[in-house]
Amino acid sequence: MSSYEHLRLDRTGDGVALLTLDNPDQRNAMSDRMTASWSAAVDELAGDPSVRVVVVTGEGSAFCSGGNTSWIASEPDATVDELRTRMLPFYRAWLSIRRLEVPTIAAVNGHAIGAGLCLALACDLRYAAAGAKLGVPFVKLGMHAGMGGTHLLPEVVGDAHAKDLLLTGRVVDAEEALRIGLVSRVHAPETFLEDVMATAHEVAATAPVATRLTTLALRDGGHDSLESALQWEAMAQPITLATADLQEGIAASRERRAPRFTGR
Repeated sequence: MSSYEHLRLDRTGDGVALLTLDNPDQRNAMSDRMTASWSAAVDELAGDPSVRVVVVTGEGSAFCSGGNTSWIASEPDATVDELRTRMLPFYRAWLSIRRLEVPTIAAVNGHAIGAGLCLALACDLRYAAAGAKLGVPFVKLGMHAGMGGTHLLPEVVGDAHAKDLLLTGRVVDAEEALRIGLVSRVHAPETFLEDVMATAHEVAATAPVATRLTTLALRDGGHDSLESALQWEAMAQPITLATADLQEGIAASRERRAPRFTGR
């Protein structure tokens, strides 16, 4: 386990890494110290070729209550440029999880609000615990959305649902989040992290090269046309056909056994 301030990084032997936001007394709000820890942890993961899947969750009853807005309220005389100069590095630090070329999973164990939901949206997959609440109530605080919310939310749920959530600022429960496509599955709280980690291990057991290339193909809404998808696939599929993992996958299928992929 790697120890960071207000953040834990745990690893399993099969390539699954678990990042836990760990400041439950503040409902895992994105403090300056947690932000610095997050950037360092992402750098560590990006440099580790053994990582196959990254899971993000929160300690305690919340996933993440969002950014620490107290400094904004305490600086009424700050200029727009001063605030912008501070916000952009904050956004980019937390969205750095998109740098990782492996699948990322947000395990939304509790409330994911504002920038906290944007962090979950930045991940490739989202699963929620029953009882979790999710929303982007920026306008109810007198704020415009931040941290990519106006791009990430429409990408995940479509324009109509994104406009509803962003313009009303309403918070939805896990079941509604499932209905609108904000999360892919809802699990019982009692076994939530165990269930999500089981899915992470399933993904980690797939062929790493094929999984990384598929992850990259689907990021940012996927390809902008069928032709661009065909061009990508005509390059990416031959890459996987040239791997030893392809031969292992075919052999395992014929022998009716689980494949043992090595990433080669």
